[in-house]
Amino acid sequence: MKVSRFMGLAVMAFGLAGAAQAQSADPAVRGKLLFLQCGACHAVVPGAPAKVGPNLSGVFGRKAGAAAGFKYSPALAKAGLVWDESNLDKWLTSPAKVVPGTMMLFPGMPKPEDRKAVIAYLKTVK
Repeated sequence: MKVSRFMGLAVMAFGLAGAAQAQSADPAVRGKLLFLQCGACHAVVPGAPAKVGPNLSGVFGRKAGAAAGFKYSPALAKAGLVWDESNLDKWLTSPAKVVPGTMMLFPGMPKPEDRKAVIAYLKTVK
C-alpha cells in the first residue's frame, strides 16, 4: 500500500515537472517571470495607477509617451515611437540609446531571448 501511494506521488510529481517544463517553453510564460524585475516600476493590470514608470497594459500599438496618468521625459514624449516588437526590442536592449534623455534608468536586457520573452508577455497584457 505504501509503495503504490509513493508511486502515485512520484508520477504526479513527474507530471507537474513536465507541465512546468512545457510552460517554460512558452515565451510569454518565461517573459512573465522575467518581467518580475520590471514590475517594481511598471504595472500591467488595466486601470492600475502608474508606478515609477507608466502602466504597460495595452502597450502594443500605443504611441510612446502617451499613457494617461504618467509624466514622461520631454525626450520620450517627442520621440515619435509606436510600441511594436521592433521598437520594444531596441528599447529593452538600451533605452538611453533609443531615446537619449529618457528618464528610464534601466540599463538594458542583453540577451535577445530574454527580450523576446518579455515582449511575448507584454503582448498578453491588455
